[in-house]
Amino acid sequence: MTRVCRCSRAPRTAAPREQEYNDVDGAPHHDLSATMNSIDLFQNPLRRWGKHKDGKRRPTVLVKELQERDRRRMVRHFLELESSDRLLRFGTMLPDEQVEKYVNKIDFSRDMVFGVYNRLFKLVAVGHLAFAPRDESKSAVTEKERVAEFGVSVSKSARGMGVGSKLFERAAIHCRNSDVDTLYMHCLSSNKTMMHIAKKAGMEIHRDYGEADAYLKLTPANPASMLQEALDEQFATLDYTLKANKRFATKWLGRLTGRK
Repeated sequence: MTRVCRCSRAPRTAAPREQEYNDVDGAPHHDLSATMNSIDLFQNPLRRWGKHKDGKRRPTVLVKELQERDRRRMVRHFLELESSDRLLRFGTMLPDEQVEKYVNKIDFSRDMVFGVYNRLFKLVAVGHLAFAPRDESKSAVTEKERVAEFGVSVSKSARGMGVGSKLFERAAIHCRNSDVDTLYMHCLSSNKTMMHIAKKAGMEIHRDYGEADAYLKLTPANPASMLQEALDEQFATLDYTLKANKRFATKWLGRLTGRK
């Protein structure tokens, strides 16, 4: 959801003054950014897909596959989580250096990481889909060679828009297309967001000593699932490119006019 800043005009005899506003992420921006957002010089054409029948705009959640180049933004996302949210995401209060170590050890050639960028090109949600060989103790659940485990975190500014569910759906369809039929989630029982996602997806949930394990049996891949994943990634890549170019143009115009 876009918030438009309307700055009151100063009298013509007065020198123009620099004004700031707070966007959805609480980050201050100068009046140049506000002007660009108001006139939409680089309007994202995918935004119109977020309009419902009542004519009101709804947030469109586009989930993109993250790569090596996004590692720095992932670190920033995790470090900016509140203490309680970091506890729920990792199951323990990891210090900053351990969070950075976790991100730096992610193997993008083996695992899949998905993310959601907001309109200001800030990473506001991360879903990590980790693959591992099948555990013999879980042989009754699946006969496939691999299983997958999913973990997700969403910034406070992006909650209430179904972002976590969209990340889970993207992870599930990737599992199907990768010949993985069992998707696990492990979290604290107090993690209401993960529990909501698990229940909504129809996952089998087992609670024990304050922790919860959930798993979902997935249907095999088909041409429709293959096409859906490809289209989802293409739309998300286009959205990513538009936001990145808009951010670059905003910075360039800011330097051109002497503003930082």
